[in-house]
Amino acid sequence: MALLGQLGNYRNAGLFIMRTGIGAMMIYHGLPKITHPEKWAGLGEAMGSLHIHFWPAFWGFMAALTETVGGLFSVLGLWFRMVSLFMIFLFVVAALQHLNSGDGVGEASHAIELCFVYIGFLFVGPGKFSVDKS
Repeated sequence: MALLGQLGNYRNAGLFIMRTGIGAMMIYHGLPKITHPEKWAGLGEAMGSLHIHFWPAFWGFMAALTETVGGLFSVLGLWFRMVSLFMIFLFVVAALQHLNSGDGVGEASHAIELCFVYIGFLFVGPGKFSVDKS
């Protein structure tokens, strides 16, 4: 397995691929939400899982903005750890919404998986190929 042993030399490239792929999918899922204000109140009702029932349109807009702009910033590696914190919160709320509405773990699994991805990103950082290069 000497061939696969050399892949460790490309950690930053692997992180870049993960970061851009996940970020691009966040943009793909976030754009339809942010461009349709009539959806914001429905999205924001998920905050009810945290017993926050005021301003659902505001919370929905913030969720759509986090998903879209957070995805863009993930691709760029800009403010990456801060974006990861916002994404973790977004996916915790999404998972709780699914679980509290009786959907079960199967329906909540996508949000739970992405929550773990962004927890990992929080620890690892954006890598060498980022706008923030720290």
